[in-house]
Amino acid sequence: MSALLRALTPWGWLAAGVAVLGVGAVLLGGLGFRWDPLDLQQKRLATARSHERDAAAAAQAQAEARRIETAGAAAQAVRVDHYQHRTTAVDRATATAVAQARSADDADYSLEHRRADRLRRHDRELCRLAPDLDGCAGAVDVAGSGATAVRPGDLAG
Repeated sequence: MSALLRALTPWGWLAAGVAVLGVGAVLLGGLGFRWDPLDLQQKRLATARSHERDAAAAAQAQAEARRIETAGAAAQAVRVDHYQHRTTAVDRATATAVAQARSADDADYSLEHRRADRLRRHDRELCRLAPDLDGCAGAVDVAGSGATAVRPGDLAG
């Protein structure tokens, strides 16, 4: 053994020292000891947690977007249904008024008080169904001058 120790050159001693350190690091690592002088493990852990938080935030944002989208679609369906009901009611009221106007005994004469009253009733019904129509109480500039839209004595159109 002493012949072996004398035969080693400085490079041999260096190689033997590195080998002993390597075997020691492997043995200590197997026993659970970790040596991380640059704190790389913590940096990797922080990066992984950051990515997890970003992914969770993105998933939450997408879920919120889907919730808002669903609520918007439901509200739109309600608005469309309301519009269809309003349109149907206006069509019915108009058809009734047209039928009454055409079958009235004064249909071919100038606009008399009875016809004007009938048209006013129809206008009130339309305003009840759709208050935002021009000529209704809620609309701006009812008949241009603020006068009633239908007056007795006007010619039938």
